[in-house]
Amino acid sequence: MSHTLGIRQVQKQKTRQSLLDAALGLLEEQSLSSLGLREVTRAVGVAPTAFYRHFRSTADLGVALVEEALSSLHPMIRTTVSTADDSGVRIIRAVELIAGHVDAYPAHVRFIARERHGGVQPVRDAIRDQLARFGEEVKAELAKDPVSAGWSDDDLLMLANLYVDQMLITASLFLEALEAPQEERQRVAQVAERQMRLISIGRHHWLDRTPPPGAGTAP
Repeated sequence: MSHTLGIRQVQKQKTRQSLLDAALGLLEEQSLSSLGLREVTRAVGVAPTAFYRHFRSTADLGVALVEEALSSLHPMIRTTVSTADDSGVRIIRAVELIAGHVDAYPAHVRFIARERHGGVQPVRDAIRDQLARFGEEVKAELAKDPVSAGWSDDDLLMLANLYVDQMLITASLFLEALEAPQEERQRVAQVAERQMRLISIGRHHWLDRTPPPGAGTAP
């Protein structure tokens, strides 16, 4: 009996993954808000009722796609701001990691880029929550750097979110250049490195002349 249950569980997991893969493929050409569950089940070759054994709705499926697309990125995001190397090396490594991820998972990157501001609230919320986690994890890494001495928690989180946003922008640019000549991809990498370097330069001078609360307003 346990062997039969094990086979059924494996089959159930395979069907669930097939539904996710089919949805991701269909979402290459449309938004989640326009995706019908019958489209997804037809692509997999199962009855529409089978969909509800795995997901409550297409929104629930979208949340699962967010988890699939972003949950595995947390170690990579932390690596890009690790204090093991100087900032120049970190920046080059970050851009290389982002480019490699886009090359390996373009459909996931396109899905997140489209649905981050899309029309399905639970999916937008799931993306926002994952990005908030990224921000907190990057903040924890930045706090280990001696350059962060004297920074407030709020300012460190602001800086962390700047890095996370820049990584998303860089991923989108690499996605647009996915089929472009190598020269164009190199240009994207150079621009991304310069943008991150600008953030890094600002970071090193943030505490130079930080005005006290309420200052800066002429009487």
